[in-house]
Amino acid sequence: MSTQKPKPDPAAVVELDSSDDENPAATPNTTQKVPPQHSPAVGQQTLACRSFWKAGDYVVPKQQFLAQDQLEHARVHPKFLHSNATSHKWAFGAIAELLDNGVDEIQNGATFVSVDKVELKKDNSPALLFRDDGAGMNPEGLRKCMSLGYSTKKSNTTIGQYGNGFKTSTMRLGADAIVFSRATRGSKATQSIGLLSYTFLRRTGQDDVIVPMIDFDISGNWVEPIIYSSLDDWSSNLKTILKWSPFGSKEDLLQQFEDIGAHGTKIIIFNLWLNDEGIYELSFDDDDEDIRLRDETNHGSLTKSKKKTAGLLNHVSYRLRYSLRAYASILYLRKFTNFQVIIRGKPVQQYNIQDDLIHAKVITYRPQLATMSKEVLVETTIGFAKEAPDLPVSGFNVYHKNRLIRPFWKVTADGSSKGNGVIGILEANFIEPAHDKQDFERSSLFIRLETRLKQMVMEYWKGHCHFVGYQPLIPSELKLHREQRAAKSSGGPTRIDVDMSDAQHVSGH
Repeated sequence: MSTQKPKPDPAAVVELDSSDDENPAATPNTTQKVPPQHSPAVGQQTLACRSFWKAGDYVVPKQQFLAQDQLEHARVHPKFLHSNATSHKWAFGAIAELLDNGVDEIQNGATFVSVDKVELKKDNSPALLFRDDGAGMNPEGLRKCMSLGYSTKKSNTTIGQYGNGFKTSTMRLGADAIVFSRATRGSKATQSIGLLSYTFLRRTGQDDVIVPMIDFDISGNWVEPIIYSSLDDWSSNLKTILKWSPFGSKEDLLQQFEDIGAHGTKIIIFNLWLNDEGIYELSFDDDDEDIRLRDETNHGSLTKSKKKTAGLLNHVSYRLRYSLRAYASILYLRKFTNFQVIIRGKPVQQYNIQDDLIHAKVITYRPQLATMSKEVLVETTIGFAKEAPDLPVSGFNVYHKNRLIRPFWKVTADGSSKGNGVIGILEANFIEPAHDKQDFERSSLFIRLETRLKQMVMEYWKGHCHFVGYQPLIPSELKLHREQRAAKSSGGPTRIDVDMSDAQHVSGH
């Protein structure tokens, strides 16, 4: 945090604090911040390119010398917001981060998280709207949400852990995001508004990430501003939010709380990114109940022209590339009981891939952890896709804390028929996901897991490939196959006692 003496007509905003230290104080840190006065050419610059991958290419204003009464501090340049968001190569990965936040609120009584498209009255442009009915954020909580690297989610059940997801995901989807949150802590009820705007930071030539925020006390019969330093500072924050957000008046801002209820959070992401052709990266027109990735949708058409089977095009392993509804249907391993993920007004029907496997087996794997660590048992369900061998789909769906990290991860060599149609599902909580939650950190545990999964596929294939029409690799299996076909199947996956532990692997057994 920096401090400096106020100058005439200060634009009072809250600086984005990058500290990871937990501060139990209920009063957020605020400061009067005067945006640097640059030349008109810099101050009037616009987002020259609305394509996300080019949005970081702009001239950084020359640093000004500090006045004697100013304190030097570590700065986070606005360009970092963009470079930080590039960790999300895939736009759906960014959306999933925001859905995760809603799912994590289940422990606070949330019953839904929704994502929808809205039209902004200010310029008739599309925007993304995320909403949940969780506990919401009080003023301190909102500031922690908008700080870099701060996370309060350290339990074994919550998905978020790095404290970076909100910033990376919102900035990956659009240039600007405004947050509305209403919460009650003890006897005090509050509602807060924060604006994280890449457009504001660039066009005003900022060399530090600053986030205007305002708070209201709604404990009584009236909505009263919460003043931390002066009413002028609070009004300056409001003025900045109104200028750079889609809402032109204080009344318009307050109206946004009407559909939140007593508690919850609402995020509107606007100035959505365009693709290289100057078209919105996200498509809302192909399906009124879905959000599509435009480039991947087009790619799907090209693939179909190459005469790929209709079965492959309709399978979730293919559709998740461009359909948010398909991706969300397998995003969480266990089905929710009193909670829904809603896309464009329609709840997502969760799909358990395991239900559609044939000749399924459950294999237990014991990863070799640190000496003092508690033993972990990982159950992997493996079987053939019901369409095998006609459907060329295979791979493992690997989850972490109920969240899908790697969908249809193919561990067998390309070009080989071995493993065709074999699909597996497992929850690997003993390894850590990457920051974008689309892969795992390549630790020694991960490498050993990959080795074990390859072994699982080969062992399963040897004993079961003849069930779906392939030549048996083990002659004795043909006799067993005939006997099994003569008997009635009991249905469901069969548990087999295969202890595929790292310890056995290391000892050479």
